[in-house]
Amino acid sequence: MCSSCLHTEDSNESKRSDYQYLIWGFQRILDGFSNSIQHQVNDTKESRKINGASFDNRKRCRCASTIFYDTPATLDKAERLLSEAASYGSQLVVFPEAFIGGYPRGSNFGVTIGNRTLKGKEDFRKYHASAINVPGPEVDRLGAMAGKYKVFLVMGVIEKDGYTLYCTVLFFDNQGGYLGKHRKLMPTALERIIWGFGDGSTVPVFDTQIGKIGAAICWENKMPLLRTAMYAKGIEIYCAPTADSREIWQASMTHIALEGGCFVLSANQFCRRKDYPPPPEYVFTGTEEDLTPESVVCAGGSVIISPSGTVLAGPNYDGEALITADLDLGEIVRAKFDFDVVGHYARPEVLSLIVKDDAATPVSFTSEKTEGSQK
Repeated sequence: MCSSCLHTEDSNESKRSDYQYLIWGFQRILDGFSNSIQHQVNDTKESRKINGASFDNRKRCRCASTIFYDTPATLDKAERLLSEAASYGSQLVVFPEAFIGGYPRGSNFGVTIGNRTLKGKEDFRKYHASAINVPGPEVDRLGAMAGKYKVFLVMGVIEKDGYTLYCTVLFFDNQGGYLGKHRKLMPTALERIIWGFGDGSTVPVFDTQIGKIGAAICWENKMPLLRTAMYAKGIEIYCAPTADSREIWQASMTHIALEGGCFVLSANQFCRRKDYPPPPEYVFTGTEEDLTPESVVCAGGSVIISPSGTVLAGPNYDGEALITADLDLGEIVRAKFDFDVVGHYARPEVLSLIVKDDAATPVSFTSEKTEGSQK
């Protein structure tokens, strides 16, 4: 878990000042770290004050992993975590990739070239049952949580649209309003057998009172044209929910902060084998026999990086902690003075980008739908 406070030097931006940001690096408990304060929260520390907000280090957020195949229980857990985040005075809460619905790490859904097993199909049925409709009752509940605790919420979910699943991020304002969604454009590797592909209609950047917020999920952050589209929309707080805990991920996050002149908040999980259902219900293919319940299967690495490339908080691979960082929106302007990839450093007469932002649907009907007509 990490939090940060926003400052601005421009009086016209005063409405954005004194906000705290909190990343839920939802790593079974919470991934946390602090480059600025150089210590982890633990039960022996006294409460401390950051920009006037009192942080009791003995009050931690617990049990942040998805409860697999039990979406109502996962939503209950999300609300408990939001409640605690709000008690710290945080204004933005970012959950990792696929928190609602779950990231099926280690599973292959019984797929080999030319064959799909009966167990794999049943695994997909259970996974599909854990996904949520957007809009739907789970979205309504998430909005109610955001409104209740007065936080901006960026939530990773598995969305179902009919029988196709999407890895999606949902955005809510601090009044509980649903702002919109981003569907992952390109699932990675075996993810493509279980998740559909997003399109250009769900690449939003929302202009809010605390800054312009958007998100890209895991390895689609490596897609330069997608990043450029988000830069062109003026993104200031770039959220990067991920499942990649490798150290090399930090290089990508630093590059995006420098390239885009934006703050990057990347949230990942810290998971152990025991956070997933036990075998034979759930099997980590190829490694199950080497795992114990305490084995780490995702090592975290959540991080906050400034537009200058300075690591403000993290990364941490050791488990639970509270981290903080100050976000000064004036730093965005200072960074853009050096490099504005879609402004003074662009060469549109040589290189340009066209974004197809219409919804791509597999079937369309030429006849107009009239009241009382039937499909």
